[in-house]
Amino acid sequence: MSILDNRPALKGQIDKVAEVAGYLWQKGWAERNGGNITVNVTEWADDAMRALPAISAPRPIGKTLPHLAGCWFYCKGTGKRMRDLAREPMANGSIIRITADCAHYEIVADQPVAPTSELPSHLAVHDYLLAKGSPYRASLHTHPIELVALTHSKAWMEKDAATRMLWSMIPETKAFCPRGLGMVPYMLPSSVELADATIKAIDDDYDVVMWEKHGVFAVDADIMDAFDQVDVLNKAAQIYIASRNMGFEPEGMTDAQMRQLSTVFGLPK
Repeated sequence: MSILDNRPALKGQIDKVAEVAGYLWQKGWAERNGGNITVNVTEWADDAMRALPAISAPRPIGKTLPHLAGCWFYCKGTGKRMRDLAREPMANGSIIRITADCAHYEIVADQPVAPTSELPSHLAVHDYLLAKGSPYRASLHTHPIELVALTHSKAWMEKDAATRMLWSMIPETKAFCPRGLGMVPYMLPSSVELADATIKAIDDDYDVVMWEKHGVFAVDADIMDAFDQVDVLNKAAQIYIASRNMGFEPEGMTDAQMRQLSTVFGLPK
């Protein structure tokens, strides 16, 4: 038996996670056990789910997150591979609920798969999103090759330098990633400092945040939307790199052309 049985809406959300996990592996963005996915599935928790006993003892999050009491999340398991999650999401991830003290979680289903080691960081972002009244319920961390490559140049780490270049490569980039790419300098993976810097970047009005020499962290309404933003941004980076490999600096769209896009499509930036 699975917690997904007879819960088609919840199963649909987990199926999306599995689909995205497969895309990440196919694109080469999820080597070994690289990357993480955490999705807030609270709205699909019914009374029968809420009555289910935990299959693990409460485990400390490492910080108190006051807006997450009673929330439910699907989380990729620690040490688990995206390519395996794509085939068997409930054997390579788990559904957890946050306890009333907002400082612990317990695994409810399907198996006692320990969540990602980056769970405190992901949950801290979700706590921030709920506090802000954001409709975003999904967070994705992955390693898109060309975007990571850009961060090995200090010039692209300057605020909005990469954003402007990526937007200028193809109109769809600005249309589908209208807040651009926030930049966070290198910090120890899974650290509190990295989580705090990521939240600060999201608060500065970015949906996708670049971690220098590491990867991206994206938030959106669901996991497919978060993936799409990263996919579009990385396509723009590929166009830039392809142009350079062909021996020229790409012209890119002009500032006037990009302002016209923002006006016509009502974009936030």
